[in-house]
Formats: sequence, C-alpha cells, structure tokens
Amino acid sequence: MALAIHVLTLFPNMFSGVLGESMMKRAVEIGAVEIELIDFRQYAKDRHRTVDDTPYGGGAGMLLKPEPLFDAIDDLRNRLHPRLEPPRERVVLLSPSGRRFTQQVAEEYAQSNRIVLVCGHYEGFDDRVRQALATEELSLGDFVMTGGEIAAMAVIDAVTRLLPGVLGNAASLADESHVQGLLEYPQFTRPLSIEGWRYPRFWSRATISGSSNGESGTLCIGRGNIGPICCSMSILLHANGHG
Repeated sequence: MALAIHVLTLFPNMFSGVLGESMMKRAVEIGAVEIELIDFRQYAKDRHRTVDDTPYGGGAGMLLKPEPLFDAIDDLRNRLHPRLEPPRERVVLLSPSGRRFTQQVAEEYAQSNRIVLVCGHYEGFDDRVRQALATEELSLGDFVMTGGEIAAMAVIDAVTRLLPGVLGNAASLADESHVQGLLEYPQFTRPLSIEGWRYPRFWSRATISGSSNGESGTLCIGRGNIGPICCSMSILLHANGHG
C-alpha cells in the first residue's frame, strides 16, 4: 500500500517543481507514495475566501482562521476510509513550537499509512486547530520562515526516499548520514588528483569499512554534534602532502 500524504496549503503551486523531479517524481510513478495538495482557501465561506483574521483580544499580525481548516480536514476524513488511529494516521501542524524534525522522525513517518501536513502562515494557527485537529506538531529548527510549505517539502522528501523501491540501491540507506547518529564517511571519485588534491592513498571499501565510524564521528564533531573521534580526514590529506 502506498503512503498517502495530503498537504493543506494556501500555495499548492509551490510544490510542482519539487514533486515533479528526481526521487519524488519516481516515487509517485512507481506507486510508493500518493500526494494530494489541498488549497484550504477553497473552504472559506465568504466571497473573498478569507482565511485569516486578527487575534482575539489584540496583538500584532494575523492568524489563520479555524473554520477553513476544520472544514478541509473534515472533508478529507469523509473521503478517506477507514479513518486510522495514530501513528498510522498523523495530522501534523508545521509549526515552530513542534518537535524537531530528524532522520529518526522521518523513519517513524515512513511507517505510517497516511500523513496530513498542515502548512501555517502569518502569525500561525488559531490554537483550536492544534487542540482539535492535530496529532502532533513539527518544526525544522529554530528559525522563522514565511510559511510551512518549504518545511512540508523537506518532510515529504526525507520520508519518501525511505519507502521501498524509491532509491535505486536500497543498501545506500544503511550507510548514509544520521542513520546511526553520525554523518556519512568521506567519499571520492575520479580524477585521482585535482589542482594538487589527491585521492588519499590506501583508501578503499576495506579502509572505509574499518574507519567509517571514526571518520563520521570526526565530521559530526566538526559540525557541533556528538560522536567518537578516531582519525580525521586531515591526517589522510597530510599524508599526501597537504595541510
């Protein structure tokens, strides 16, 4: 059964490039994922299709009104049978107050049957959307974006590539960054030398197998994460006359 992803957004056209290229396009074509874009502005009742309003009691900015989102999700649930319980079905608000999106979360989501991603805008959601509709909230990190669309694209990409058949070589998932809490080890291709920078001597799959955790741990520490230190890439480059 394909993973079903439904995206509630005010800007569905933003997704066309991402979903129509590379692995996302392949995933849809082979039936690994089904993606539906829902413009929840169409559920606004007034003739101007108003989806935002000022905060009750005052305050700066505008909030997304609850009615269009309530109606959009009610309509979606009426179309989908049967209704599933979390974690098989998730309704995710993309919000700065959510838990941080990581590779582990992507792996959890890849085990779901249905994911509804709700893209925020303006100053965020009327909190009744969170209380009544969402099963969880998700954030890409501690920074501010204009809306939730780019965050939704990141989630779709990270989750979809984990689905069976999407990547050409499934074994590559086992070695890539963050799978074991580390970054992937350094890799090289041809030419053997470019502008004086040479391919490290004695570097092979056997070398990688023996030192990949050390290399990855070094890279993690260099990026402010935690990991073990064995040998660093700088040692290999020094052996070839650099540094």
